[in-house]
Amino acid sequence: MPAFRLLSRLLAPLLFASFAGAGLAQDGPQLDLPRTQLAAGMHHLDVQLATTPVQRQIGLMNRKEMPQHEGMLFIFEEPGVQCFWMKNTLLPLTAAFVDDAGVIVNLADMKPQTTDSHCSSKPVRFVLEMNQGWFAKKGIKAGYQLAGQPFQPRR
Repeated sequence: MPAFRLLSRLLAPLLFASFAGAGLAQDGPQLDLPRTQLAAGMHHLDVQLATTPVQRQIGLMNRKEMPQHEGMLFIFEEPGVQCFWMKNTLLPLTAAFVDDAGVIVNLADMKPQTTDSHCSSKPVRFVLEMNQGWFAKKGIKAGYQLAGQPFQPRR
């Protein structure tokens, strides 16, 4: 019994620190996600990839700014009706719901720090978030095709 108490006293602070650190990860923006390049006609985008459930959940939360040519591409394992909200997101964003071929199905402007739900009009695997107004300024609407490695056929 005494060895167990000693071990638990030594391990308890480590376990607490591990769980506390996991909680803190959501307090700040995700900065170390992989990136890829996408093209929208002549416009080139540098996007971070959110591919895991935790990465997709955090998304662009707590970011105070994002360069105009950057965004975040959310990638899901299977097509589905994808819905997004903006709780803890400080930037006004536009979500482009994109099918497997890279075609934008629909766009949704989203207000910061709201829980309003914005959904794809049909099942998709990709959602591209950009600064609000980026798509409109470039004349990019539903039906427009994006290009890049994520939209290549899966093997």
